[in-house]
Amino acid sequence: MRVEQLSTRSDIAALLERLDVDAGGRKILAAKAALHFLYIRDLHVGAANILKQDALSVGADLAVPKGTIVAKTPRVDALLLATSRQLQELSRKELAQPFGLKELAAELKRFAGMQKPGPVKVMGVVNTNEDSFFAGSRFKDSAAVAHIETMIEEGALIIDLGGVSSRPGSAAVPEHEELERVKPVIDAAYAHRLYERAAFSLDSYAPRVISYALERGFSIVNDITGLADDAVAKLCGEYGATAVIMHMQGTPQTMQAQPEYNDLFGELTDFFESRIAKAKAFGVEQIVLDVGIGFGKTLEHNLKLIRDLEHFRRFGYPLLVGASRKSMIAKIVPSEPSERLPGTLALHLEAVRNGAEIIRAHDVKAHTQALKIYEALYHA
Repeated sequence: MRVEQLSTRSDIAALLERLDVDAGGRKILAAKAALHFLYIRDLHVGAANILKQDALSVGADLAVPKGTIVAKTPRVDALLLATSRQLQELSRKELAQPFGLKELAAELKRFAGMQKPGPVKVMGVVNTNEDSFFAGSRFKDSAAVAHIETMIEEGALIIDLGGVSSRPGSAAVPEHEELERVKPVIDAAYAHRLYERAAFSLDSYAPRVISYALERGFSIVNDITGLADDAVAKLCGEYGATAVIMHMQGTPQTMQAQPEYNDLFGELTDFFESRIAKAKAFGVEQIVLDVGIGFGKTLEHNLKLIRDLEHFRRFGYPLLVGASRKSMIAKIVPSEPSERLPGTLALHLEAVRNGAEIIRAHDVKAHTQALKIYEALYHA
């Protein structure tokens, strides 16, 4: 007999298949293997005591502050540790309980039912403006088209074209000027039918520019304002385009002026709920969510969003992360944008581990290789 300790990140489905476990057993065991840490804020102390006992009864547990059992304070924060199977059982138990636990039951059910993320796609970045923070992403006309073809060959499944910088402090650009910058690349990509080889995304929130791109093979709108403009939402609905809804606090001109949140995850959750509802109201069916790394966030905010990204899988939409060569890396290890590929790969692989399905990157070849190695390690 020999015992091997396996990583908790091992592909449980593959392990159960190797053991030839029957189909029903695989489903049950997979649910038992998925462990969730749910941080519950502002819980009624009575609810905390009930939830604690119910959690223990199904084999889970709830960490609560000292004094909770004697109701030292009226409301507390708590940490629930439970498998997917235990969350399902708890969601049924709490439906009959007071103190807001019925509402909590719906949340527990949502987390318990989250699907496994799909295959990861690399979104290659191409900028036609002169002021993008990373010089290696700036191309014009024929050079941009050649770079797009190279990125597709290197493994990019999505190409993200932008004509306006959104770096902190960047200036706004008139709509007609933005169109002049991206028009030659859009036209050339359409003429060469490159949209048949990869999905094309426009990084813009200008309706006129978006309309031009959607008429010429583009199928994704990457909107850093998160569909703030009704006209953009309407275009996405009319063309059947995928809308990338990104969160940003403030504007590119103001977003990094001491960004603050009373409740980071709560505020982003409320934002996504509101903008998803808006998208659906305009007939948008395909949605991607982007937490907006570096867009109105401190280093601590960015790190927490990547580390706990799985929280946003609750919405059931693919998650996009774009930390490529951003200044948050330099705040940990002083460096210029040209030196930040290793830090980028570390952040993006952690994002993938936590549920990201689309990685927006300047360096497609390096990301394709890193992701293949990651897949071989944990999903082969």
